[in-house]
Amino acid sequence: MSQIIAGIPVPGSAIVNAATELVRDTEDDLLYNHSRRVFFWAALTGERRGLKYDPELLYMGAMFHDMGLTERYSSTDQRFEVDGANTARDFLKSYGVPERDIEDVWIAIALHTTPGIPQHMRPTIALVTAGVEMDVLGIAYDDFSQEHRHQVCACHPREANFKENIIDHFANGIIRKPLTTFGNVKADVLALKDPTYRRMNFCSIILGSQWPD
Repeated sequence: MSQIIAGIPVPGSAIVNAATELVRDTEDDLLYNHSRRVFFWAALTGERRGLKYDPELLYMGAMFHDMGLTERYSSTDQRFEVDGANTARDFLKSYGVPERDIEDVWIAIALHTTPGIPQHMRPTIALVTAGVEMDVLGIAYDDFSQEHRHQVCACHPREANFKENIIDHFANGIIRKPLTTFGNVKADVLALKDPTYRRMNFCSIILGSQWPD
C-alpha cells in the first residue's frame, strides 16, 4: 500500500521501492530525508500549479538528485549533479524505462542547481528544482500550508542545524573537484568552506585565451 503524506501518495511500484532501498542504503539520514522531502514539496507544487506530472519519474528525480554527493557514486571530474543524473539513468535503464522518461529525470537532476531554466521545461524537470529550492532555500515557503509543512517534516525531519549541515554535505561532496563549481552555485559553498579555494573568473578566461584579439 502506498504511503500518503500531506495528501501526496508515494507510488508503490517495484521500481519506486527499489529506488527507495538503494538511496536509503547509500545516503545518510540527512540526505535521505532531504530527498524524500523534495519529492513531497515537488508534488505539492505540481498540484498547486495544476501540472500533469508522472509521480514515479518525479520520485526518481527527487530521490537520486544528491546521490552524486556520496562517495559511492561520486566521480573524480564531473559535477555532482551529473554524477547523480548518471546514477539515475543507469538505474532506470535497468528497469526498461523509456528513453524519453530517462532523459527527463537526467535533465531534472543535472539542472537542479541551475536557477532560471528548469521552470520553463517539462514538469518532472521543473518540479524537482522547485522541491529542492523549497527545502534548501525556502523559496515559496509560504505557498505551502503550515499543516503540509508539519506533516512532511514529521515523517522526514529536518535535523538540528540542517542549514549548516547541508552546506557541509555539499562541501564534502565537491571539495576534491573544485573545477566542477565553475559557473554554478556550488562555488559559493567552497568559498565559504575551503580557505584555499579560488574562484575561476569567466572574463579572465576570455581575456587570457590564446586568441590574438
